Amino acid sequence: MTSSTGSDAPGHTGDGAAQLPVDEVVDGHGGVGEAARAARADAYDRWLRELLPRRPGVALVAVGGLGRRQCAPHGDLDLVLLHAGVPGVDELAASVWYPVWDAGLRLDHSVRTVAEALSVAQDDVKVALGLLDARLVAGDAALAETLVRTAADHWRRTAVRQLPALRELTAARWAAHGELAFLLEGDLKEAAGGLRDVGILRAIAAAGITDALRPAVRAAHLRLLDTRDALHRQVGRRVDRLIAQERAGVAALLGLRQSPPGASDPAPPRQLPPGAPPPRQLPPGASEASQRAEFVGVGDALLRRVAGDARTVSHVLDDAFRAADRLRAGRRRGADGRPLRRPVARDVVEHDGELVLARTAIGARPDPSLSLRVAAAAAVTRLPIARATCEWLAAYCPPLPAPWPAEARAALITLLGAGPGLVPAWETCDRYGLIEGWLPEWTRLRSLPQHNPVHRFTLDRHLVQTAYEASRHSREVDRPDLLLLGGLLHDIGKGLPGDHSTVGAPLAEAVAARIGLPGPEVALIGTLVRLHLLLPDVATRRDLADPVTIAGVAERVGDPGTLDLLHALVRADAAATGPGAWSDWKGRLVAELVARVRTALDTGALPAPPDPDPALLAGPLPVVHLTGDRVAVAAADRRGLLATVAGCLALHRLEVLSADASTVDGRALVECRVQPRYGLAPDPIALGADLRRAVKGDVSVTQRLRGRALAARAGGAAPRVVWHREAATDAVLLELRAADAAGLLYRVTCALDEAGAQVRAARISTLGGDVVDAFYLVGGWPGEATRARLEAAVLAAV
Repeated sequence: MTSSTGSDAPGHTGDGAAQLPVDEVVDGHGGVGEAARAARADAYDRWLRELLPRRPGVALVAVGGLGRRQCAPHGDLDLVLLHAGVPGVDELAASVWYPVWDAGLRLDHSVRTVAEALSVAQDDVKVALGLLDARLVAGDAALAETLVRTAADHWRRTAVRQLPALRELTAARWAAHGELAFLLEGDLKEAAGGLRDVGILRAIAAAGITDALRPAVRAAHLRLLDTRDALHRQVGRRVDRLIAQERAGVAALLGLRQSPPGASDPAPPRQLPPGAPPPRQLPPGASEASQRAEFVGVGDALLRRVAGDARTVSHVLDDAFRAADRLRAGRRRGADGRPLRRPVARDVVEHDGELVLARTAIGARPDPSLSLRVAAAAAVTRLPIARATCEWLAAYCPPLPAPWPAEARAALITLLGAGPGLVPAWETCDRYGLIEGWLPEWTRLRSLPQHNPVHRFTLDRHLVQTAYEASRHSREVDRPDLLLLGGLLHDIGKGLPGDHSTVGAPLAEAVAARIGLPGPEVALIGTLVRLHLLLPDVATRRDLADPVTIAGVAERVGDPGTLDLLHALVRADAAATGPGAWSDWKGRLVAELVARVRTALDTGALPAPPDPDPALLAGPLPVVHLTGDRVAVAAADRRGLLATVAGCLALHRLEVLSADASTVDGRALVECRVQPRYGLAPDPIALGADLRRAVKGDVSVTQRLRGRALAARAGGAAPRVVWHREAATDAVLLELRAADAAGLLYRVTCALDEAGAQVRAARISTLGGDVVDAFYLVGGWPGEATRARLEAAVLAAV
């Protein structure tokens, strides 16, 4: 079908008045809910009937949202002008399409005979799915009925053969848009578990392959449609991506209210077999702190609800695709034609491509570790667990005792270290409530939003993803089991009041003790959780050449084994967070910090500060060296040199990541690590020339610096200054927490210089739209009046 809008249609005038008929067409039916969607479809039907002249052999057929009578407030129209070979059909089509374009509506349109439509559907599985939604709007009812009936019959006969191509297209879409259940800003339509996947389930159900449209799926579908309607109303245009700043408004339109996460678990109640015992109670030893529920905003409540609905859709679609695979190709079968059963682990066998329980495992008193062992087998073999097996385990597998038996503990570590098989196996178990039987804390963590913009996943998926990433570093540490467990628990304190590292440490220790780890290992898990941000924070915010920095980290870490675990955990955490959480520069800094701390732990001696670059100490002044991400300048000693260099780098759209200033034999040395602010490196010749002119005091360059820096001031929350008294050998530390903006380092260093402070080093840490900049001020601890004066100067410069 051809897609076009009022703004790009041939002959469209493009004036603002063309948008007005849209409201007239839908007659103000901009509400949310099934009734509002049906009302919009009725309004569109009445209007489109007036556009089609009465002629035999011609029918206007709706597909897509209008065909299903699920019109969004700002959705598009999908129309097929069906004809029986009548003359003048192109002119007839124009008489329908142009009024739609003039109304400002987006239109997907085609003109076809029944044979042409079926031929395209045979070659294009997406068209075949679209015709399943075909509905007569106006014209020849018999002609439209022929298309609807024939298309449905054709799909039933060819669905099993066409589903592999559909699955391939679906996998590509999932790779592009991610999983709606775990994304903080997911696409309600295109992401895995979204509205597009419900359409695939509807097609699979129409083919009679499986019961894809279960009641839970229908309920999830209606809620997702309501959310999209509210999003359109909130934004005022067609948009399907639920971004963070729109969540609260959308939730208000849906009538959601604040609720405790634990009490509003987005996962639907699971269906248990007849005679199943009541839900298990929390196992002995569960921490009371882990059961506390905090109230979240309506935006967070909406995200949790969307995540639960997307999980429902994704899980059922996985089942449906597997059913289609079995129907299409089957599996290895024995002489009697029945599927073969292959043992894969104790009490677990493969049956027809899925994992099921061995007959000997089903007894009056099942092993409490059985669910964990099944999950571990699924992760290792990368085979799905059969739906009936999951339901049986949820109903009949008894709770684990505290502490866990060794077999259960080993199964958990096997599951966490299984690599790519971990995430799907964990998600399957979570859908059936098995995870809460192992970790009752999971109820609070499930689908919990994270508000730092560097995160891409909800908290539960981030924890599991971190464990998966940690498995990549298991050969680098002495205790890979503790690394995996630390990855799963490192952010367990999020969502509770206070610093999540501090709050989470006792929660993680309680889990480790319940699992059955000995006391020293329980304490080590607490240390990993408490210090999991130590290395990146120090590496990016402190002077690594300062012995005080290295001594402080060595004292907190304690031993090389813990240092290795923290280093691996940091990298796994960053990989699971998102691309904005890590960079080559940060990786080098963390590795340098780890190497220096290891030397201190192994020898007891603190590494000596590095010597100045000899190239900066020779030759006529000024000296400018540009190599990769390093900018080094030597000039005659004077105050304000660091500010001048920082401003010149900002003028060339370079972000300063770290800066060091020193004086050697009357020469002022400034060395910076930089990266392009917008991805494009500046012209090195122009940058070098401007640096030489700037350090010589060229007025034209300094005027450009001040103009550019003043124009780039940022807004946001009020900035804050924090002082650190004993964080350096020969300096005090002033830490600025503020919104990021071009030229910020230049303005602050200028302000400090004018206030009489000497900056010997600066470390810049960017966290999404915010920065934490640390400035080393030469000298002893300033008095209260001096601190207040410097603080006021810095805040005024922001």
